[in-house]
Amino acid sequence: MRLDIQLDRDNGVPLTEQIVSGVTTWIRSRAAHPGSKLPSIRQFSADFGVSRFPVIEAYDRLVSLGYVDSRHGSGFYVAERQPVGLTCQGTSDPRRAEGESEHLLQQFNQPGETLKLGSGFIPEAWRDMDSLAQAIRHVSRTDPASMIDYATPLGNLTLREHLQSRIGQLGIQADAAQILITNGASQALDLLMRYMLKAGDTIFVEDPGYYNLYGLLKLHGVKLIGIPRTHSGPDLEVMQAQLKLHRPKLLFINTVFHNPTGTTVAPPVAFRLLQLAREHGFKIIEDDIYADFQSDVTDRLATLDQLEHVIYVGGLSKTLSSSLRIGYIVASHAIIKDLVDIKMLTSIGGSRFVEAVAVSLLERGAYRKYLDRLRRRMRDALGSTIQTLEDAGWELFEKPVGGKFVWARVPHVEDAGRLVQCGIPLGVTVVPGSYFRPNTEVSPWIRIHAAFGNDPRAQAFFHAAAALPGPIG
Repeated sequence: MRLDIQLDRDNGVPLTEQIVSGVTTWIRSRAAHPGSKLPSIRQFSADFGVSRFPVIEAYDRLVSLGYVDSRHGSGFYVAERQPVGLTCQGTSDPRRAEGESEHLLQQFNQPGETLKLGSGFIPEAWRDMDSLAQAIRHVSRTDPASMIDYATPLGNLTLREHLQSRIGQLGIQADAAQILITNGASQALDLLMRYMLKAGDTIFVEDPGYYNLYGLLKLHGVKLIGIPRTHSGPDLEVMQAQLKLHRPKLLFINTVFHNPTGTTVAPPVAFRLLQLAREHGFKIIEDDIYADFQSDVTDRLATLDQLEHVIYVGGLSKTLSSSLRIGYIVASHAIIKDLVDIKMLTSIGGSRFVEAVAVSLLERGAYRKYLDRLRRRMRDALGSTIQTLEDAGWELFEKPVGGKFVWARVPHVEDAGRLVQCGIPLGVTVVPGSYFRPNTEVSPWIRIHAAFGNDPRAQAFFHAAAALPGPIG
């Protein structure tokens, strides 16, 4: 039996993922009956002109997923009982309240099958896999204990010293004892919420903003007040009006290459935000997770404030590796001391191995060289994606100068849920703007990852969406 699937060596998706995706789609289409025998590994390799290694890995994965049965000495067969689960196209209303977690799930489901245009992940082909592998081998050889031991509560001292140097280049003055390593920026935010908030507190967030932040805050039982994000930062007029009605404990803000709009807070807005924090007695959590995408350094809130009213959050996971979960918090000695206690109670410690791998990449200069390449690629991708969108008639919230994201809309489409439906038959998964709003309010905007903007499927989607009919009457 020959499988009816297509493999493309030029689209950046690993062959293993394409095989898994193609076979699962073929099985779900009912093209093969349960119990049908699949081509042998040797036959598959010959039919599609690929080596055996991705076929072996793909078949193993298909068995693990439950789509295929392996019969010793006989071969591989379509499983009699298929796994039950949701597909990207099988999900229903994109505006449902649990959108925060649904967006995350969409980025993991069906690897390689659809173009995830709203994803937050850097394409695998853009990563520095060779340097990562070398660093892993180096740490395994020189520090084998790191593979089984916890990291120290604060985190690897050498890593903290490297991070101290990096934030020093931003003008943030802190010693290594003021830096706490976390399991990605998400744990950093969670630790700060546990430390600073209690159920019923009011906090200010950006609208639109980071979907996972909203979900975490709701888990802690706090009240979210959305402050509209403008081209230069939070809308100060709205914020000052809300301060007359509420006493927020915190403001959460993404200052540079904001997710999802791609904008950066302007200096006058930054100064005014700090003035308001002092006048009204609230702290600011500055999420600077996209700092390493920026070539020309600009002042952060933490630079201007020097950690008096600002707590700074950063990380390496958005650039280095999503699997190497490295985040960090920079704050006063007193705050860091309390956060260490919470970290030990909730997770005991971080990964000594992951932290050591990050140190190896930083010390050997591999990360610096990789960032130079990544920034160039992202700038080129942003430029071409922006041009394609404008040529197709889309409206841009802003033309980003860096980072990953473009926030865009079709002018006559008021609900981005229509764009979600438009993408499905084209093999494109997009995320409606409602997912990026504090209470999943309807939005016409979608987030576009520029790295995928040149894919033919994306370009077909841009033109098809722009051709959608407008409102009647």
